[in-house]
Amino acid sequence: MAILVLGLVLFLGVHSARIFADGWRTATIGSMGEKPWKGVYSLLSIAGFVVLVWGYGIARQNPVLLWSPPVAMRHVAALLMVIAFILFVAAYVPGNWFKATLHHPQMLSVKIWAFGHLIANGTLVDMVLFGAFLAWAVLGYTAARRRDRAAGTVYAPATAKGTAITVVVGLVAFAVFAFWLHGWLIGVRPFG
Repeated sequence: MAILVLGLVLFLGVHSARIFADGWRTATIGSMGEKPWKGVYSLLSIAGFVVLVWGYGIARQNPVLLWSPPVAMRHVAALLMVIAFILFVAAYVPGNWFKATLHHPQMLSVKIWAFGHLIANGTLVDMVLFGAFLAWAVLGYTAARRRDRAAGTVYAPATAKGTAITVVVGLVAFAVFAFWLHGWLIGVRPFG
């Protein structure tokens, strides 16, 4: 479990600079330059992610059951994952309703992803991993909305085309991940 926590601290810590130290982040980028900042940020993110995945894999070998989720929660989680994938895609497709309305769909995607996994899994390692991501996404979304208000950020209006592309790509990404990649990468087949 300690390795997982170290990975979470590295990965989420790096991704929390804008939440807890936006002024420091801006000053550091100003002094070292944007490319070196992105390089260090990327290296630390990758290292944190690798340690996180490694720690999660080790901790899953000796699970500590905290509660037994009802089978129905797997179905609820699957529905939430469809929404999470659509929102994740919405962060990258211009002119979609989700981004125009919700402003930070990727943060919302992480919140929904983490919550869905929390309600469908009852082990300590799952609570630590997905609980940490849920807490981070709640704080991140709040901080991002606060920055938007302070800066007077205006988002591009939605178009039917942008929204349709977002939904279709999100559904395809969900299907590919849920039916094939999740089992291969995570070792758990949600639909198999």
